[in-house]
Amino acid sequence: MVDFDVVELGPTDHPSVGEEAPDFTRPLVNDEYWEDASLSELYAEGPVLLVFHTMDGAFPSTYVWNEIRDRGWGDRIEVVGCSISSPYEHKTLIEERGIDARLFSDPQNGVAERYGIVNDLDGMAGVSEPRPAVFLVDGEGTIRYAWVASEWPDFPDYDEVEEAIDSLAA
Repeated sequence: MVDFDVVELGPTDHPSVGEEAPDFTRPLVNDEYWEDASLSELYAEGPVLLVFHTMDGAFPSTYVWNEIRDRGWGDRIEVVGCSISSPYEHKTLIEERGIDARLFSDPQNGVAERYGIVNDLDGMAGVSEPRPAVFLVDGEGTIRYAWVASEWPDFPDYDEVEEAIDSLAA
């Protein structure tokens, strides 16, 4: 028995395949430290899989990062996450889950606003987080794959994401 409600999410105005990925600069956290970095700095070095996720500790975030870790995507492409969680929370999540990725900290949810994927949290006035989403960005900053949740909770089709990663590497 599911102990939570599935909620339909409204439409989004997110960037699509073939469009330029909106650039941003935020603290980028790994298991040792964090420093400000921009998305464009990352994709200048090669393709990037940008994963928007719920706040650290929420079960959807845990499921997504466990799946990404188990599939070994971090061995094939630069994988970065983005959520409203603080750098301290990200550091803990990376350590506890053995995540082979770095995570952008965006407590004000401005990056989700730029991507058109803000999810206002029910019962929490003035609190929002990014809607779960995945964008595969090539080395020129062009979006080659995009998935955005249409309901909560919702998860990407991991096989489809993997095919997109493989096609970009080919």
